[in-house]
Amino acid sequence: MTDQAVDDPIHAFIADTVKQHDVVLFMKGTPDSPRCGFSSLAVQILDHVGANFVGVDVLQDERLREGIKAYTDWPTIPQLYVKGEFVGGSDIVREMFNAGELQTLMAEKGVALGEAEA
Repeated sequence: MTDQAVDDPIHAFIADTVKQHDVVLFMKGTPDSPRCGFSSLAVQILDHVGANFVGVDVLQDERLREGIKAYTDWPTIPQLYVKGEFVGGSDIVREMFNAGELQTLMAEKGVALGEAEA
């Protein structure tokens, strides 16, 4: 945990969340009801590869919405974490999925994937 995470409760929440869950998507809305197209795309990809993931709605708290951007020094949402490692936003997730790299990354990290949807 960084010194910043110790001093900032939002950063501590983010650090704890990505530690406790194998796959976390910080997103606008929820997995069942995404509130933007980019978040929806990321959810569709994760569902397609069969990843069990936790969605964190950044729209519930402005401090979280801004805090996640500062935490990763990444300006956009959604943000995907796999086994505590920041992977990227929806464009990177889409590119990795299309190249088969997302599934490979999850397999290498030991993330169990369910059945891909037909």
